[in-house]
Amino acid sequence: MQTTKLTSESILPLTCSRAGTCCYGKAVMLNPWELLQFSIEKKVSPKTFRDLYTDFGGVRLTFNGKKDSKGQSACSQYIDTKGCSVHNGRPLACRLYPLGRQIQFNKAHYMFEGKEFPCLTDCAEVLNLPKLTVGNYLKGQGATPFENAQDAYLELMQNIADVAFQLLLETGLSASGDTKTLQMWQAMGTASPEDLTQRIGTDWLDALMLPAIDKTIDNPIDFATAHNELLMAKIQDNFGGLDTLAKISDAAILLIGVALQLARGLGANTQEIASHWVATAKSHGALD
Repeated sequence: MQTTKLTSESILPLTCSRAGTCCYGKAVMLNPWELLQFSIEKKVSPKTFRDLYTDFGGVRLTFNGKKDSKGQSACSQYIDTKGCSVHNGRPLACRLYPLGRQIQFNKAHYMFEGKEFPCLTDCAEVLNLPKLTVGNYLKGQGATPFENAQDAYLELMQNIADVAFQLLLETGLSASGDTKTLQMWQAMGTASPEDLTQRIGTDWLDALMLPAIDKTIDNPIDFATAHNELLMAKIQDNFGGLDTLAKISDAAILLIGVALQLARGLGANTQEIASHWVATAKSHGALD
């Protein structure tokens, strides 16, 4: 689909009318920091929020509310006639909407889908409201800490994948002629969210989405750093002394699955990422 690229100085009709039309029929993905912020605003534990209001182990917000005229279900946190019940805890996807965000060469870029500004289809009244630059809109939405969380978790995702690469390339596994590992990496990239969640299992899903970190850490970068330390310690405890190539292969497969699960929560294309990782491993001598 064609996209319209923007700069922070681009001026658009970005003042929201709070009509709620964007709270229907969306796929709102969550990273662990965002799950925590939702739970704080809801005044429940992260586990309770995850189990009641998210799908696939916590990486997608559940949309099971009242349907609109198009038959689309509302977000589980949306209250008809009142709006979002946890507005202060809303994730980056909601704060950016209708904009998208990509990181290229360590710089954030913004865009929207198509040629026409998306909100005009269902909320034409925004044309009567003040226009804002992209930068001022994001500032008003309080997007910065949530962007920081997104970027920190992208780095954590790659850290998990790097361990899988080490298991594949530095233990003799790839040199043994193994082909199963890369085949499974590719297969997990195209697996359904349900299948990938089941393959990872409850223990690792909990470690990924419900880290045992003091929720008073209000800096998302510090939170992600602490989470990274917990995950690396768990990886070492579970996979630090593997004694057969079969066990090493299973560990490398599982860790790529965990990394892809996090990638899904970050809104990334798991098939593209898996293909990239497979190609990178093959360029270092691994076989598929």
